[in-house]
Amino acid sequence: MQTIVFIETNKSGSSREAIKAAERLGYMTVVYTTNKKYQGQRSEFPDIHFLYYVERIDVQLLREKIKVLKIQGKEIMAVLSFIDPLVQIAAKLSEEFCTTKFDKKSISKMEDKIQTRKTLEGQSISPFYLVYNPKKDKFKDLITHLTNYFPLVVKSPTSTGSKDVLFVENLQQLKTSIQTLIKKYPCQPILIEEYMDGPQCLLEVLVQNGEIHLIAVVKQEISQRDRFIVTGYGLLVGIEEEKNHHLYRIVRTIVRKFNVKNGAFHIELKFVNGKWKLIEINPRISGGVMNRLIEVGFGINLVQETIKMYLGQKVSVAKLHTRFAYAHYITVNSTGRLQKVTGKNRALSYEGVEEVYIKPRKGKILTPPLSMGHRYGYVLATAETLSKAKKIAKKAAKELQFHLDPI
Repeated sequence: MQTIVFIETNKSGSSREAIKAAERLGYMTVVYTTNKKYQGQRSEFPDIHFLYYVERIDVQLLREKIKVLKIQGKEIMAVLSFIDPLVQIAAKLSEEFCTTKFDKKSISKMEDKIQTRKTLEGQSISPFYLVYNPKKDKFKDLITHLTNYFPLVVKSPTSTGSKDVLFVENLQQLKTSIQTLIKKYPCQPILIEEYMDGPQCLLEVLVQNGEIHLIAVVKQEISQRDRFIVTGYGLLVGIEEEKNHHLYRIVRTIVRKFNVKNGAFHIELKFVNGKWKLIEINPRISGGVMNRLIEVGFGINLVQETIKMYLGQKVSVAKLHTRFAYAHYITVNSTGRLQKVTGKNRALSYEGVEEVYIKPRKGKILTPPLSMGHRYGYVLATAETLSKAKKIAKKAAKELQFHLDPI
C-alpha cells in the first residue's frame, strides 16, 4: 500500500494534523518516535496505522527501518517531518527511497541560524550579528565589537521554540548567557544579534516549481519574561496592497537566495524603524495552532497542501473564505502539579470560539514559560474584525483555570 513515513509527531498541532491529512488523502501512515509514552497511549492515535518507538533519530537507523517497510511490501511515497530540527533528515531519506524532490541545501541552511544569516548577508532584512566560536575567539575581542550594541540576543544556532534564545542588556549578562550555551552545547558556535524592538509577524509560504504562494500573514503577540514566548497569533485579512507587495518581495528574495524550488517554510519578521528585519526562518509550517488558524480563517489546510506538494501533486491554495482569526495561548505564573482544568465548556460556549485545546494531563508539572513548549493550551476564535476575534479569545481563555498543587 502507498505509505507516508513521518519522523516524530506531537500529540496535537501542525505535525499531528499532517498525519491526519495523509490518512484522509488515502495513504498508510507510519510514524517513528522517541516518545515512549505514545506506545501506552496507542488508542489516542487512530490516524497512525503503524507507530514505532526508536531510541534515537538517526539517519542510518531510520534507513534500516524503512528498508524493512519496503520488504513488507509498503510503497514508500514520502518521508516527512514537521518537527524541528528533523526536516533535513526526512528530506535526505525521502530522496533515497522516493521520487520526492526536496531542496535539501535550502532546508539545511534554514535549520541553522548562522547559515541563515550568512545566506542573507547584505540584504536589507538582515540585522547586525556576530558569530562567537568559543574554541577560536577571545571573549575580550568580542566585547570590543559589541560594546555599542546592547541590548543583544544570544542564540544557539539550532535553537527551537525559544529554548536557547537569551536576552542580554549588559556585559555581565552577555558573559553568563554565553557560558550557559557553552555548557549546554560545548561544540557549537554562538550567534549574537542586535535586539530588535517592534511589531512582529509571521509569514507562511509554500513554493511549488518555483511559484511562490504567500499563504498567510500572522500578527504575533510576544510575552517577554525570561524568554521570548509567542502568546497570541492573529490572522490578517485584506492587507493593504503596498504592504502585501513589500512582504512578497521579502519572500521572493529569500526564495532566490536559498534557491527554493519546492518547499514550505515560515519566516518571522520585526518592523524596526520603518524596516522589516528577519528574526528567523524554519523549513516547515509553524507548529501548534498555525494549521488550524489558517484553516478556520481561509479554508486552506496547509499541511495537506504541503504533503501534496512534496508528492508532486498540484497544490490548491485558493482561499475558500476569509475570516479574521485569533489564537490566544495559555501559560501559568507558578510551578505546580496539575490537579485539574476547569472552565473548558464555558470557554467553548462563547460566540465565535472555534476550538479550545488543553495540552497537559492530570499530574503534569507545569511551570512559567521558558520555551514555547510551556504553553499549555489555546483558545481559537473568529470574528468580523481581528480586534473582536482577539477579545473573544482572551475573554474565553479567562474561563480556564489550571488548578495546581504547589511543589
